[in-house]
Amino acid sequence: MFDPWNVPLFYQSEEWERGQMDTLQPGTPSFPSFPPPGQPPGGSPQAGPPTSPPPSVVPQQQFQTYAVDPGGIRGCLFRFTYVWLEGYQSFWYYPTFVGRRSIAGYRWTGFRWVYFGIDLNRIQSFQCY
Repeated sequence: MFDPWNVPLFYQSEEWERGQMDTLQPGTPSFPSFPPPGQPPGGSPQAGPPTSPPPSVVPQQQFQTYAVDPGGIRGCLFRFTYVWLEGYQSFWYYPTFVGRRSIAGYRWTGFRWVYFGIDLNRIQSFQCY
C-alpha cells in the first residue's frame, strides 16, 4: 500500500549543490547512489531516526530570522529541534544532514518520524534541545 507519509519530499546530494549533476553518469565512481524508496541516504546507525518521540512541550518562538545560516543550524545535528517555517507551519525535527542551502533529517508527524528535507531559506527560526 502506498504511504504518502513515507515518501522523501526532498533529497539533495552534495554533487547537486556543487553543480556537478549534469556531468555525472550512472556507473561512474562519483555518481550519487540513492537509497531504496522510503529509506534515507547514509547508512550509519546515527543517521537513523530517534528511537523516542520528541519532547511533549512545544517551545514558544523567540525570534524570527531573515535567513538561516548552515553553520548556525549545524549545531542542531542529531538533536531534537523545533522548526518554524514561513507560512506559520512548525514541527519537531531531527536533522541528520546540513548542506549549503538545505537540511535533511526526520520530521515528527505526531505518531512517527519520517524522512524530510527542506531548503534553509524556508526556515524562519529554529530551536534545538
